[in-house]
Amino acid sequence: MTGTRQSPRRAEVLDVLRAADGPLGVAEVADRVGVHPNTVRFHLDALVADGAVHQRVAEPAGPGRPRTVYVPRPGMDRSGSRSYRLLAQVLVSRLAAAGPDAAADATAAGREWGRFLVDPMPPFRRPTAAESADRLTALLNDLGFAPTAEPGAEGGAAPERIRLRHCPFLELAEEYGQVVCSVHLGLMQGALAELRAPLTATGLRPFAEPDACLALLAPVQPTAEGAAPR
Repeated sequence: MTGTRQSPRRAEVLDVLRAADGPLGVAEVADRVGVHPNTVRFHLDALVADGAVHQRVAEPAGPGRPRTVYVPRPGMDRSGSRSYRLLAQVLVSRLAAAGPDAAADATAAGREWGRFLVDPMPPFRRPTAAESADRLTALLNDLGFAPTAEPGAEGGAAPERIRLRHCPFLELAEEYGQVVCSVHLGLMQGALAELRAPLTATGLRPFAEPDACLALLAPVQPTAEGAAPR
């Protein structure tokens, strides 16, 4: 909810509702805040739109139009700051402490998410190597890696590597590269496996260039049934 951060008055209106013993109408809130009812109504509408306040119709106490009242949404204040990077550091540092198995566990986790995140092919259709690389590049772009697929030295139709010019987890990768980069490699492997692509990601070279990491691609040997292994 952004409104309470932007408007001290709106935060005051919300505080009045939270301090009340029950639902309040516009006039009651205006009286407690000390401003015109139209001002209160404006902020109440914004709080309702933000999901911080519920609007209700009170039970009629006699003849006339039922009164509209407001109550705060139960739960914690959702306007505070977040610290997801700290949470990521806590979790990644714990995984990194697992020792030799940390990279393998991170790659396996990345594979599962890669299978989940990739845009699938239509039914009964296998992608070409070029189509597979395009879908993988699109996924990496959506995730914020700023990827560029590059053809191989022999100029084949499918790229042999993808240059990643941005890392959405850069600070974590610099500190816990064994884990974070393994997740990235697993994401690519899982996505290509889900597509039943004739390509796989064989490696990831972190910071291989001053401004980029390099993901390496290679053909997959088909199985006896002619399908790429999953």
